[in-house]
Amino acid sequence: MTAKNTVFSKNTLLNCGGTIIDVARPKVMGILNATPDSFYDGGSYLTTYNALRRAEQLLKEGATFIDIGGMSTRPGAEMVSEVEELQRVLPIVEAIKRQFPEAILSIDTVRGKVAQEAVAIGVGMVNDVSAGTMDAQLWEILPRLKVPYVLMHMQGTPQTMQATPSYEIVRLEVLDFLVAKTNQLKQLGVQDIVVDPGFGFGKTVEHNFQLLNDLSDFGVIGRPVMVGLSRKSMICKVLKKDPKDALNGTTALHAIALLKGANILRVHDVNEAIEVAKLVGEMEDSVD
Repeated sequence: MTAKNTVFSKNTLLNCGGTIIDVARPKVMGILNATPDSFYDGGSYLTTYNALRRAEQLLKEGATFIDIGGMSTRPGAEMVSEVEELQRVLPIVEAIKRQFPEAILSIDTVRGKVAQEAVAIGVGMVNDVSAGTMDAQLWEILPRLKVPYVLMHMQGTPQTMQATPSYEIVRLEVLDFLVAKTNQLKQLGVQDIVVDPGFGFGKTVEHNFQLLNDLSDFGVIGRPVMVGLSRKSMICKVLKKDPKDALNGTTALHAIALLKGANILRVHDVNEAIEVAKLVGEMEDSVD
């Protein structure tokens, strides 16, 4: 499926540790939180056994990527030590790669050492909510890692981002940020970049919906666009639902994001995301 409402051409090929993935037809990234305090499923996958079963489920449902995180980035979350983060994620990565060697894993981290050690044992993508601002080492080693990098916009830090989010024009500020950071990464020699506007990361509900409405504008960057909308507060606050009851709202926003050019959906519920991608793709394929 291609975004028919944007004039910009994207480079949609990603080299994930030697496996080439084309995200021109959207792909789904399943979330695996090895944390006790994530906003939706914190504590569910702390053991390697439970994490392995979760990975098996995500793959069976059709996830192209599995995003493994060992430190929550929900609003107000505190940072854990580097040692603890490594202890949470590395055994899980090793177990998944041993049982499912073809699985494409992503490491959700802001730390260079965590990214480096995860890639060394088989991770094929780095997903950084901080855009390199929380650990300078991460950007220093990125060119050597030679895996795709997800560049996300966040105003503030997870501890402060939802205190008083403020923008003159949110679309322009987020877009300018991602363009500038993409250019910096290219100068460092990093070419495989995915951009993420950072829904819920230093944005009000209104900011989030403005960004979703303007999502097709992010095609100007020329890189694939990933969105993380799954069960977030922009859905829960509007519908007055808890995250556990926000699947229907999530699916509705996923359809809108796909129609506006999203290439990767980062989700808790893979099967439903795959279905909406198929339906939106069928509709776009029918256009003469």
